[in-house]
Amino acid sequence: MGRAEERRARQRGGRRAAPRRRRSSGAAGATGKSGIRRLFTWKKILGTFLGTCLLGIGAFVVLYLMIDIPQGNALAKEQGNVYKYSDGATLARKGLNREVVDLAEVPKPVQKAFVAAENKSFYSDSGVDLKGTARGVLNTLSGKGKQGGSTITQQYVKNYYLTQDQTVSRKLKELVISLKVDRRMSKDEILAGYMNTSFYGRDAYGIQAAAQSYYRVDAADLSLEQGAYLAALLQAPNSYDWSIASPTGKKLVRERWDYVLDNMVEEGWLDAGKRAAMTFPVPEDPKAAPGMEGQNGYIVEEANRELARQLVAQGSAADMEEALTKIKRGGWTITVNIDSKKQKLLEKAVEDQLTSKLDPKKRDVDADVQAGAVSVDPKTGRVLAMYGGTDYVEHYTNNATRDDYQPASTFKPMILAAALEEGATTQDGTPITASTVYDGDSKRPVVDNGTRVGFAPENEDDVDYGDITVQTAMNKSVNSVFAQMGVDVGMQKVLDVAGELGMDTEELEAVPAQTLGSMGASPLEMAGAYATLANHGKQVTPTLLKSAEHRATTVDLPDPVGERVISREAADTVTSVLTGVVDDGTARRSVRENPLRNGQQVAGKTGTSDDNKSAWFTGYTPDLVTSVGLFGEDDKPPHAQVPMYKAGGEPRVNGGGFPAQIWAQYTFGAMDKVTRFDLNTTQGAAVRPTPTPTPTPTPSEEPTTRSPSPSASVSESPSRTPSQTPSQTPTPTPTPTPTRTTPTATPPANGGGDNGGGGGLPDNPFDPEEDDQ
Repeated sequence: MGRAEERRARQRGGRRAAPRRRRSSGAAGATGKSGIRRLFTWKKILGTFLGTCLLGIGAFVVLYLMIDIPQGNALAKEQGNVYKYSDGATLARKGLNREVVDLAEVPKPVQKAFVAAENKSFYSDSGVDLKGTARGVLNTLSGKGKQGGSTITQQYVKNYYLTQDQTVSRKLKELVISLKVDRRMSKDEILAGYMNTSFYGRDAYGIQAAAQSYYRVDAADLSLEQGAYLAALLQAPNSYDWSIASPTGKKLVRERWDYVLDNMVEEGWLDAGKRAAMTFPVPEDPKAAPGMEGQNGYIVEEANRELARQLVAQGSAADMEEALTKIKRGGWTITVNIDSKKQKLLEKAVEDQLTSKLDPKKRDVDADVQAGAVSVDPKTGRVLAMYGGTDYVEHYTNNATRDDYQPASTFKPMILAAALEEGATTQDGTPITASTVYDGDSKRPVVDNGTRVGFAPENEDDVDYGDITVQTAMNKSVNSVFAQMGVDVGMQKVLDVAGELGMDTEELEAVPAQTLGSMGASPLEMAGAYATLANHGKQVTPTLLKSAEHRATTVDLPDPVGERVISREAADTVTSVLTGVVDDGTARRSVRENPLRNGQQVAGKTGTSDDNKSAWFTGYTPDLVTSVGLFGEDDKPPHAQVPMYKAGGEPRVNGGGFPAQIWAQYTFGAMDKVTRFDLNTTQGAAVRPTPTPTPTPTPSEEPTTRSPSPSASVSESPSRTPSQTPSQTPTPTPTPTPTRTTPTATPPANGGGDNGGGGGLPDNPFDPEEDDQ
C-alpha cells in the first residue's frame, strides 16, 4: 500500500475503500435504513432534547429578568359602563361594586373554603402550576379556549396585574409574575388579594360585596356554608347565581359546594360529622344597584347578554361566562335601540291597563301577576321598547326575555305559515288555504293517514264548532283544527318553519301537542317571529344593541334583518288571516273597537295557556310589532307558576283582555300615522262573516262569564270540502242576519287594498269577543 493510500485509509477510520460494485435493490434499501439510523441516533435525539430544554430555560430566564411585577391596583382604575338610549341620552351608568377588606375580617373556615375550592396546595406551592399553565398555553395555541388549573396566586395575578385575555404572552407573563409575587408576598396577602379582586356575579367584586349581595351580611359574618357557596360560585358566577341559574346550573353549583366541603374534610380542616350536618345555604334574591330601578336594570342586563353573545361569536371571549365578566369589568359605552318616548308609552300602557287594576290587598292572586313586553321595528329589527317587570329592584327576572311560560295559541300562525310554505294538503288531498274547511268539534281525534294519533284536544269552553274555515278557526282559536293541521303539514315541518321564523325549536319533540303552544317562549322570541311575518318573510332577529365601544375591543354587530325564510305570499297570507282575529275574533273588543285605533290596520293573535298560567297578545301594524305576555308567578319563593284566575277582578285572564288592552294603548299611542298592509296574497281571508250553525257548547270545568260566540266568521260559499268527515252533525240553528248592509269583501289582486284581509270590515253585532286558549 502506497503512502497516499494509507493516508486516505486513516482518514476513513483505518478502512480501505471497498471496490465499487453494483448493489441489488434489497441492498439499496438496507443502505437507506442504515442512513436513517445514523440520522436519528439516540445521542442526536437526546442532544436535541437537551438543547431544546436549555433554550427553553434560557428563554424563561430572559423572561424572568425582563418581566417585573407591574403596577398593581388595576381594578381600581377600571371605569364603569355607560348605557345610552338610541338618541344618545344617558339611560344608566354602572360602576364597579367592590370593597376591600383585610383577610383578618374573613373567618378562618371561609378562608380555607376558598383554598379547598381552588388550590389545595396553596400554602406549600411556589405560586404556579406548571402542568396547568402548559395545558392552558397549548389550548390557547390550538384554539380550545380557556383551561382551568391555575393556582390562587396565578388567578390573583391575572385579576390584579393583568387582563382576562386568553393569549400565550399573557399566560407566560402570568407565570413569571406569579413566581415573583409568591417570593415577595406572604400567602395571607395573596389570598386576601385574590378574594378581594375576584368577580362573584351580580356586579360584585370582592368577598365583602359578594357577602352583602348574596347573604345580606358582612364578610366577617359569613358562615362556612355561605362561604363555601361563594367559593364555589367563582368557577362560573354568571351561571351559578342561584336566582337566575338554570336547573343544570343549580345542580352543578350544588355539586361544586359539596366538592369544596369534602375537600376541607380531606385536608383535615373540617370535621366529617359537622360536614354531614350542613345544609345548602340558598342565597337571597338580588337587589339592584342604584340607577337600575324601574326598567333600566332589565334593559342594561339584556344589553350585556346580547353584547356577550357577540363577543363570543367574534372570538373575543371563549364563552358567555368569560364575555359577561369582561363586560362587567367596565370601560364600555353601550348604546341601545330603545326609543325613550316609546319606552315611556309602553310603561304607561302597562300601568294604565294592568298594574293600576291589581290590588293584592283585595285579591291575593293579584300579587302573582307578572307582565313582560317587547316592541320591535319589523323593517330594521330594532327593539324600540321593553318591559321586564314592575321594577328590576323588586323582581330580578326579566319577563320580556324569560322563556319558561307557554305561548299557547300565539303559536297557531306558525302552523298556518308552515302549511302555506310547504303547500300542504289535508288528509283527503285538499290544499290548505284560508278558506279550507275543517271539522272544528272539540276533542275531535287527530288522524294521520286514517289512523288516530292519540291526541284529541279540547277547545276553549269545550265548544263544538262543526265545519269551519281555517280563517274562522284562527279567529276563534280552535284547538282541534290546528292540531289536525299540524299533522297534515307534518309536525317536524311545522317546527322547522317556526324555527326559521325565529322561535327556538331545536330541542322540541315533533308531536301534535306542540300545536297548542305547549313549549316555552319569551315575548322577545314571539316578537321576532311575528316581525318576520310582518317583514314579508325576511327573517328579523330583534336587536337591542345599537353600538358597543371599548378602548380595547371593537364589536361588529350583525344585521338584524336576514334572508327570506318563507315566501312573501305565505307570510302575507298569514298576516291577512291574522287581521281577522282583530276584526272578528278573540281580540275584537280590546283592539278593533279601541277609540285610539283611527282606522289603523292590525294583525295579531291572542293566547291563553292551560290552567290560565299565561296570557298573550302578539300583534303588529306595518311598522311596529309588539308582544305582550302575562305570567302567573307565585310572589313567594320558589316562585312557581300559578294560575291567574280572578286576577284584576276578571274571572279569567285571557289574551284578549289585559294583554290586548296594553298592546292597543301602546301601539295606537306610538303611531305617527295610520298605515295599511301591502300584502301579496291570492287567497281570500278575513272576509265578511255569514250566518253559520250555532256551536253546541259543552260545560267546561272553568266556565267564563261570557258565552261562546253564536256565529262563526267564514268565507261565503267556501269551495273546499271538509278535511275530515265530522264525527257528529251540527244542529243548524239560524242566526239573525245583521241589519247593517255589508259589502262583499272581494280581495284585490294583491290581497291588500282597503280590506287588507279584513282590516276595514264593519262591526258584527252577533260575534262578541271570546276567550281563547
